[in-house]
Amino acid sequence: MRMQELKINVDGMLIADIMELPDSCVIILSHGIAKVAELPAFAETKIVTHQGQVKRVKWDEGEEF
Repeated sequence: MRMQELKINVDGMLIADIMELPDSCVIILSHGIAKVAELPAFAETKIVTHQGQVKRVKWDEGEEF
């Protein structure tokens, strides 16, 4: 799976060590869950929502010619 879950402690604080995250990434918060994914070199990333909640994340990857 491309997305990895990040930990949120009992106080509601997101725990993320920026030294361990990829250089270029996206962090998405929804439903009380935080997930991180590295961004590809050439792609369009779409975050699909429904009623204010994230339902799906799509990557349309390509390559420069």
